[in-house]
Amino acid sequence: MKDQPTNYQENLFKGASTTTFKNAKINRKTATETEALLWQELRGKKIDGFKFRRQHPIDTFIADFYCHEKKIVVEIDGEYHFQNDQPQYDAWRTEILENLGITVIRFSNYEVENEIENVKILIKEILQN
Repeated sequence: MKDQPTNYQENLFKGASTTTFKNAKINRKTATETEALLWQELRGKKIDGFKFRRQHPIDTFIADFYCHEKKIVVEIDGEYHFQNDQPQYDAWRTEILENLGITVIRFSNYEVENEIENVKILIKEILQN
């Protein structure tokens, strides 16, 4: 029983470092408007009773939103995600998270800002599968 919290923490954070935790805390304090908008829709188990965490450390990464029960990461992609090498980095990051057994879904800022109901429907569908 004594090992349970350690195993739980390891499973929850996949070995995230102290630095990753510190950066996640900074990110929570400096959320974008789009992140804040989606957080209002996810917090408090508003979607089918599933708990989401925001700016959650996983391995060497920080997920915008994470549902541990279903092992789902929700990412919001701002403009920089479509520039330079960022799409390749995002694909690599998604592959690593998927290798950890985590499903990654991505929405653009536009989708969250202008189609929030559709975003919620898609998240709900993925949570139910």
